[in-house]
Amino acid sequence: MADVNNTGAHLGPGERGVGGTREGEGLSANGRSGAAYLKDNLREYGMLFALLAIVLFFVAILGLRENPIDFLSPTNITNLFLQNSYVIIMALGMLLVIVAGHIDLSVGSVAAFTGAVAALLTVEYDWPVYAAVPACLAVGALIGAAQGYWIAYWRIPSFIVTLAGMLVFRGLTLWILGGRNIGPFEPSFQALSNGFVPDVLGAAIPDLAAFERQPNWTALIVAIVAALAIVVIGLRARSRNLQHGMEVEPNGIFWARNLIIAAALVFVGWKLAGFRGIPTVAVSMAVLAVIYAFVTESTTIGRRIYAIGGNLKAARLSGINADRLTFLTFVNMGVLAALAGMIVTARLNSATPKAGTGFELDVIAAVFIGGASMSGGSGRIVGAIIGAFIMGVMNNGMSMLGMGIDYQQVIKGLVLLAAVIFDVYNKNK
Repeated sequence: MADVNNTGAHLGPGERGVGGTREGEGLSANGRSGAAYLKDNLREYGMLFALLAIVLFFVAILGLRENPIDFLSPTNITNLFLQNSYVIIMALGMLLVIVAGHIDLSVGSVAAFTGAVAALLTVEYDWPVYAAVPACLAVGALIGAAQGYWIAYWRIPSFIVTLAGMLVFRGLTLWILGGRNIGPFEPSFQALSNGFVPDVLGAAIPDLAAFERQPNWTALIVAIVAALAIVVIGLRARSRNLQHGMEVEPNGIFWARNLIIAAALVFVGWKLAGFRGIPTVAVSMAVLAVIYAFVTESTTIGRRIYAIGGNLKAARLSGINADRLTFLTFVNMGVLAALAGMIVTARLNSATPKAGTGFELDVIAAVFIGGASMSGGSGRIVGAIIGAFIMGVMNNGMSMLGMGIDYQQVIKGLVLLAAVIFDVYNKNK
């Protein structure tokens, strides 16, 4: 099998193989200034700084009002996870679709449809949750397979196929629900979205029972461990890249980025520890993010998906089965849309005909804002997550400011347009 890295496979921000080194540029960034490195990788780091700036903006503007609001209160941080879980989950699948050079406009309708199926099975047919959830995921996989088949093997543009899917599954949702809401659900199904991880570590220490109000030690310790793990993994990846002759971040930028992320994780863990602990949906998002980051950055199938999006003809010539990979990316997207649909339905405690409306716009915007290229072949899981949080923080902050939905839509549209313009500008430059 030919080396797919030569066909446009993704190496990660700032990494260049020997064949991709610029003329006159060394393989290591140790000799380059931090400013020069940031200039060459502005998109990757700009999104992180943009998220931080947006958070600080809402903290300041809400805190200076006549009736101050704590934007970073434990309740609001928890709401950010609960309200934006569906965007993050679907953004993981949408990133792979966009990296492969396609688009999926049907994810909102698929989420609504699978949520309606879940309500029908659990509420009206009394299916147990452990049977209904896999069944709905299988429905999502079948929907993704049906759409992926026409796109991958019949070469019908994904825009057309998924636009048709958006209309079809929106209509099927209305048909299944009959124009009514179905609910409520039993607590075990609601826990998909509204549950919290119990304080196992705090309960294991008898002396803590003497306190009337104690922090959720599980949330705090998990956040600290996660922060340390990110730094350790970053150091190992940096060492490995140096051994393979790849360009790495300057020391100052590496430590600044990792310390900012680690500090943010510990801060969020501390805030959650003062409330109800870690939401179960946050655990699901974290597990999925780790799995998809590993698949995209450390596996052959991940590199091949980037290869077909970067240069389809070269990928085919190197022996990559592009049709099968395209098909699988849509199957994967269907499964994640089904999972997101069940989470949204569980959070609302009912399946509604209007559920999922506009979801595809938020998900696609999150992926593009997070650094994915509209022409395919580039983008990262971390970037998609940051993009989803940018969308979520903006939605949450503008709502707390009392802005109307009309202004919110205008601002989100302008942010998406700016992200795409920035991507095109960088490519042309």
